[in-house]
Amino acid sequence: MGMLVNVVVADGEDAGAIIESEKPVEDWKGFEANGLDQAKFAMLHALLTGELFDEAMADCGPLYAADDEGPWLMKLPDDAVARLAELEEDALDRVGEELAATEEFEEDGWSVDEVKGIVTALADLAGVARAQGRAMFVWMRQEEGSLS
Repeated sequence: MGMLVNVVVADGEDAGAIIESEKPVEDWKGFEANGLDQAKFAMLHALLTGELFDEAMADCGPLYAADDEGPWLMKLPDDAVARLAELEEDALDRVGEELAATEEFEEDGWSVDEVKGIVTALADLAGVARAQGRAMFVWMRQEEGSLS
């Protein structure tokens, strides 16, 4: 089973409503990023900011959990969002290539093009978040057998 993941832009006070949502991308601007998890977001954060992976994992920890079974909500660190928003296309490609070469992505069989696509989508959304003075949230729920 994988993770159902929605990445959305919202105000900080929306966090409670996001975690209660069945599908946040229907109520907030964002996209589905199924298959990503906390470790993958932490690795991206570490690549963007130069932090050690363990520090990035702590920065990307869940803010809220509905219960032990999820869903979980994390806020992407502001410095990672700022860095994503300012990167040019060639730099985004390099980040995608570096990220695709990490254990977190290689073990799950992500192609370089898939990872570059996710990085580009995150950067586009980061630009929206920065322009609107909002945060980027990641909503995650364990995928059930009948869901896709």
